[in-house]
Parts: sequence; structure tokens; C-alpha cells
Amino acid sequence: MNVTSQIKQPIFDEMELFEKKFYESMTSNVALLNRITYYIVNRKGKQMRPMFVFLTAKMVSGGIINERTYRGACVIELIHTATLVHDDVVDDSNRRRGFFSINALWKNKIAVLVGDYLLSKGLLLSIDNGDFDLLRIISVAVREMSEGELLQIEKARRLDITEAVYYEIIRKKTATLIAACCALGAKSVIEDEVQVENMRKFGELIGMAFQIKDDLFDYTDEAIGKPTGIDIKEQKMTLPLIHVLNTTTSKEKSWLINSIKNHNKDKKRVKEVIAFVKNNNGLVYAEQKMVEFQQEALLLLDNYPDSEFKDALILMVNYVIERKK
Repeated sequence: MNVTSQIKQPIFDEMELFEKKFYESMTSNVALLNRITYYIVNRKGKQMRPMFVFLTAKMVSGGIINERTYRGACVIELIHTATLVHDDVVDDSNRRRGFFSINALWKNKIAVLVGDYLLSKGLLLSIDNGDFDLLRIISVAVREMSEGELLQIEKARRLDITEAVYYEIIRKKTATLIAACCALGAKSVIEDEVQVENMRKFGELIGMAFQIKDDLFDYTDEAIGKPTGIDIKEQKMTLPLIHVLNTTTSKEKSWLINSIKNHNKDKKRVKEVIAFVKNNNGLVYAEQKMVEFQQEALLLLDNYPDSEFKDALILMVNYVIERKK
């Protein structure tokens, strides 16, 4: 059994029912929309975010979930899918999870409108059922994700990202949605704000580790569906590179910045940058930071009694930093 199946095991029935509810939550009277949403549902990823919702809810409540939990998981997945559809338009990307992206098949205009539709369906699912507490958690995540993307674009133009700014970018861009999953899972079943905040923080820490792991993939030669050196080619400042820029001589720093700004399409130069970052402990440093976030997340689970749901969350946290793609 692979790791994802092991994590899913304690919530297998819930995930099966969730898939039906998720598809229903996207239905429309417009045939074109239904064709596109059918395409989306049949090319789903690992569904980590709904898994976080159900596992967190069950861990904090002793195994109980309700309709609010299902709605929360659907809202998260609707909004996550909307952001992916929009991201593919922004990045002019033709592939998503090995399949053609929506914009590749139906063009940008339709993809943007589909993203807007999914976002509105998510918000309405909460409003129509009076889940205003859950809606607040989601809305904060959507705001922060937009801010994170724009902050990254603003900083990439000047290549002046400090480590603190980098953490702020990935907290908003990636970690905030996983934080929302965990807060939402808890909030759907309990009223205790301390525990809800505890779970939000737990999700945020995993999200930070998750993004650093993604950044490290840029320096590996393994087939992960993302070409090596793509972040450098796109002038994205990631933790291994930021660390090396902040610890190297001014001459080497100038060479690095010049390489990223003016020679990022030169394959030989990109390879030299990757080798330089590796040789100057960029990867080692980033891996240390990733493990720190992971360990801090695991500590937050110590207060909860042992259960299959807690075990699955621990497995999930470890999987985040050990995954191969």
C-alpha cells in the first residue's frame, strides 16, 4: 500500500462520499461548464487538502464529523481548484498533473471564467448553509494567497529577497491554504478557539515545510513533472539560493545575480548556478529549515490522545518532506 493510501485509510469512506459531494457542488445548468468540471474531477490530484480537513476534524473530536466538515472540505477543494486554473493561465502553462490544463483545451478566457465560477460556488456553499465561521477562515486564505503571489512578483523584479521575506511569501502563497484546511476541519466539529488556532498553526508549519521541499526539487535531476532549474529560469528566489546569496562573497553574489537576471535561459549557466548553490550548502541549509518546521508541527500533535487519525496526520507530515515529487 502506498503512503497516500495509508494516510487515507482511516477516512476512506468519508473521502468516497466527499468526491460525490464535491462533484455535486460544481454542477451548473451550462453544458460547457459541466463538461469542464467533469474533466477536472476525473483528473484529481492526491487530494491532500480534503484529507487534512477530515483527519484534523476526527482527531480533535474523537472520530466525529458532520455535514459542515464535508462542506468545508468541498469549499477548500473548490477554491484550491480555482486557484490552480487561474495559475495555469497566469503561468501560460499547458499541463497540470500530466494532463492538459483547462486553458490549453478551452483557451484563457474560458479558464478565467471557470476559475471565477468555482470560487463563487465555494463561497456560496458556505453562505447558503450559514457557515460564516468557516467562510471567514477560507476568505482570509484567499486574500493571503493573492498577496503572497504579488509579493513574490514584486520582490523577484529586484532580486532582493531576504530569508524573512521569503518565509512571508511562502506562508501566504502555500501554507495559508493548508492552515485553513486544518483550522476548518477543527472548527467544523468543535467550538474551542484555542484548539482551532492550534490546528491552524499545525497546518501552516506543514505548508512551510511542503514549499521548501518543492523548492529543493528545483535542484534535483529526478523526474518530478517539473524541469530542473525552472525556478532559476523564472527568476524565483527560493531558500537554497537566498541562503547562498546571503553567505557568499560580494564578487560571487554579483555573478549569481547577473546569472539569474541576464543568463537564466542559458542552460550551461543555469547548471553552474545549481552546482554553486549545492557546493555552498544551500540545499543542506534549506533541508535543515524544512525539518525544523516539520518537527514544530509534530510537537503540536503531542497534546492529542493516540488515534488512527493522529497517526495518519503524523504520516502525512513525514510524507510532506520525504515525498519524491
